Amino acid sequence: MGEEAMMHHQDMPLSKAPTMTIDTKAARTNSQASTDVPGSPTHEETDYPTSPRNFQNPFSRAQTSLEMDDYFVGPRDMSKHSKWPMFMRMHGSISPEMILPLLFVAGWSTLITCLSKFVYPLGTSNLLLTVLGFVVGLGLSFRSSTAYERYAEGRKYWTQLTLSAQCLARVFWVHGAEREGEEGKQDLLAKMTALNLIVAFAVSLKHRLRFEPYSGYDDLAGLIGHLDTFAKEATNKETVLHQKSGTLKSIGEYLGVSFAESNPRKLLKKANKPLGNLPLEILTYLASYVDETIGNGLLKVPMQQTLAYNNIAALNDVLTGTDRILNTPLPVAYSIAISQITWVYIVILPFQLYDYLQWVTIPGTICAAYIILGLLLIGREIENPFGNDVNDLPLDHFCQQLASDVDTISSLKKPKIADFVTHKDNMVLFPISASGYEAWAVRSEKKIRKELKLKMEIGYAARLDLQGDQKGNVKAGDEKV
Repeated sequence: MGEEAMMHHQDMPLSKAPTMTIDTKAARTNSQASTDVPGSPTHEETDYPTSPRNFQNPFSRAQTSLEMDDYFVGPRDMSKHSKWPMFMRMHGSISPEMILPLLFVAGWSTLITCLSKFVYPLGTSNLLLTVLGFVVGLGLSFRSSTAYERYAEGRKYWTQLTLSAQCLARVFWVHGAEREGEEGKQDLLAKMTALNLIVAFAVSLKHRLRFEPYSGYDDLAGLIGHLDTFAKEATNKETVLHQKSGTLKSIGEYLGVSFAESNPRKLLKKANKPLGNLPLEILTYLASYVDETIGNGLLKVPMQQTLAYNNIAALNDVLTGTDRILNTPLPVAYSIAISQITWVYIVILPFQLYDYLQWVTIPGTICAAYIILGLLLIGREIENPFGNDVNDLPLDHFCQQLASDVDTISSLKKPKIADFVTHKDNMVLFPISASGYEAWAVRSEKKIRKELKLKMEIGYAARLDLQGDQKGNVKAGDEKV
């Protein structure tokens, strides 16, 4: 019955969507050529001031050259794929930070082994190995689980930000009415401004979480340059100028030398004017926009008004939640104690291994230190998920994706039901029928409901057939074995 129904309803072939090929290489060539030619802009450039030829995507790193920072500094580009086996990868590994500690461990274990071999036996009972091993394992487990909890919580907050931003953008664009004539154009431009502020909130929050409190950054200045904010008043060329670290300092940072690490809050300490709270100020402008649209009668439905205010409150919750994660690290007493206990365990390890391993004590101690220090450093690496390390959250990618989502919402005018329900290509009973809306509109309601029931029966039979095929494949594989 299912096969007959499928054949009966194939009365209209499925149309194939045309494909479009874009020569991105040629587009980049044209872009470079247009920017190199001096003179006044062309007519096309004047009509489209945000064309890619005139306006470089501030979120993209496609035009940057490959430097050492691209390999050792993050966050990691989620769009890149590596074919190297996981145990051979260096990008994102904490191995560079373990070079100096492991060299120290190698020298220390060599010293103890040589003294025990040629001078005086220093080997001791391995009782401490068991007792301290349990304590060290407990401390490292607590350190790693706490750090990953903060990492996961930071990702959850950014997911909440994306959800609230998408909902708020949809409320503004779809549910917000537009008046006629010149006022309608003003309403449209106001909507576009509000949507830009939603993206600006995410970008400003990213910079705030990275202790970059100003407004002159490339991906932010164009979105909020027209707003009156404390960050704008405090911004000048020196505050947003990125000073590249020296070679020795960069190497020290890559190797995890604490003396080479810069104070991440140095921009906050050097501020000469009040910095305010830029994301919070942007939310104030968004709330004012909602008040204005409600006052003008452009957002009439109470549920839609509540939805707008609730999503602004949700964005504020993200702001305070991420601030809590950033400014509430693991108590320093825990960090110091766990670090000290770990190093005590590693330092006394050669004494307890020598009687059993002799010269193998040296590589054995190094291997044990690699495992223990690796867990310790991973916990420190992901404790702050909002930084610029390779293993931190890719906030730049998240902001770029949100900007793309908002552009997707605003790319089309509010759809009318007649535009998509009564469309001739609307195959309402897909996949059992390729007939469009017009073919089913002339049939009776009884016939349509009968076909809906048949659709369920065909789907159920198809699932049973699929399960039978899977069981048959498993049985055939067992017989071959």
